[in-house]
Amino acid sequence: MEKVETTTQAPMATQKTSGSTGWMHTGIEAMDAMLAAIEAAQKTVRLEMYIVYPSPIAEQFRQALVGACQRGARVEVLVDALGSISLPESFWDALKRSGGHFRWFNPLKLKRLSFRDHRKILVCDERVGFIGGFNISTEYYGDGVTKGWRDLGMKIEGPLAVQLARAFDEMFALADFKRGPLERLRRSREQKIISTPEGTLLLGAPGRQRSPLRSALHQDLKRARHVKITSAYFLPTWRIRRELFQIVRRGGRVQLILPAKSDVALSQLASRSLYRRFLRAGIEIYEYQPQILHAKLIIIDDIVYAGSANLDVRSLQMNYELLVRMSNHRVAEEARQIFEGDLQHSQEILPAEWRRSRNFWNRMKGRWAYFILARLDPFLARQQLKRLR
Repeated sequence: MEKVETTTQAPMATQKTSGSTGWMHTGIEAMDAMLAAIEAAQKTVRLEMYIVYPSPIAEQFRQALVGACQRGARVEVLVDALGSISLPESFWDALKRSGGHFRWFNPLKLKRLSFRDHRKILVCDERVGFIGGFNISTEYYGDGVTKGWRDLGMKIEGPLAVQLARAFDEMFALADFKRGPLERLRRSREQKIISTPEGTLLLGAPGRQRSPLRSALHQDLKRARHVKITSAYFLPTWRIRRELFQIVRRGGRVQLILPAKSDVALSQLASRSLYRRFLRAGIEIYEYQPQILHAKLIIIDDIVYAGSANLDVRSLQMNYELLVRMSNHRVAEEARQIFEGDLQHSQEILPAEWRRSRNFWNRMKGRWAYFILARLDPFLARQQLKRLR
């Protein structure tokens, strides 16, 4: 039986792999593998997404889900109401007519806009699961170099896939809004660390309570020697920043791949407001050039984190998020190869050149962006939490 730990405990230092994991190197590879898994499913399909955008690829997913229903599989789809605001509910009529089940997570009418389900999960037959940064939309269906956003995912089999299914079930139950608001809030803010032979499942939720995502990162960064981070939206907490600085001070190396092109300009401005301090501390910063960067990857020595969470305040404190932590040399070595491949398409930010490029207006825009995302956004979220108690 898998062990479910409280958030006061640290995740396992190492795991022995009894199932199998494999990287989905591009959006094309991930989407194709997910569609194939749905088309092969016989018993259950669970799909949880932040964004489903009306598009040909979304229609392919709907068709595959309808096909699974027609084979007798139980199909459940959970989509965040704000992330997929452009998607009409009628999009899922064919699924519901075929016996499938669809729910919006946190409908906008409930006025809890700050708290979003940012997780991306697909689990088929409780046997194979997929996690990553990709949503279901045309821009994610590419190689990240010649077309489409740069993204990354992972295919998981074994007990960890079963736990992904259980995590989905809990969120799907919360989204029905049949319980009272206080009970919904209490249950939805539960945060968990679930250990399996393949890795540790870290489930984050809104609130200021001890976060399993942050706790695991703090523990691993304290003793780290080599850290490689790819993050689409980079605005780490003060404590994580300090831990990254300390790694360099004790002779380690920290490399960051951040976006040269971003779909969220405010986030990029806020991230760049930190560059000068990071560069001065000896941290290497590279910006990915060919396409918009949307991948999430953290490598701390031989430990790898993969999933939906960015290394920013919203992912670490406000969103419902999911990361899988794996201590596995093979998985880490493949992750390093992925990182090095992206590094070949990135431009290093040099301290002297960066200082010369920053005029007064650029600095002011960065400070305001930082204030909005690191101060104002969390403050508004805390006020919503207080009103819901």
